[in-house]
Amino acid sequence: MWSRTFAQRLEAWAVLRQQCQDISPELALQKINAWWFTSPWQPYHLHWDDLPTWPDPWQLLDDNIYCSLARGLGIMYTIAMMDRSDIQDSVLAEFASDNLVLVNNKKYILNWDSTTIVNINPGEQKPRHQVTQKQIQLRIQ
Repeated sequence: MWSRTFAQRLEAWAVLRQQCQDISPELALQKINAWWFTSPWQPYHLHWDDLPTWPDPWQLLDDNIYCSLARGLGIMYTIAMMDRSDIQDSVLAEFASDNLVLVNNKKYILNWDSTTIVNINPGEQKPRHQVTQKQIQLRIQ
């Protein structure tokens, strides 16, 4: 269940990151993906053209509006703030109408399904837009 207040969401997000710090990468990514899929969904909140003004993680949690792109951004912020050496190459990318989070050289695909992370290589595809984990980490400072 998604927390109603900003303080509750902030605390739940901190607990999620702590729980995912010392477990296998696959299990951590599953937990992160599932947690963000409980957020209240609304179509068309963020847009790729507005990337310079996207909210930081705290504003994202405070706004409490999550389209597919905002949910993917939340997943990226979570991964970036954990700073795990085994999941340092995440990319948020737009493919057609999907905003997917690709991790470990595209081995894991998040923000696709609420109950599973896809563990397949989708092959060569050119995203329309993308932002890397390193770019996301610069927004957190």
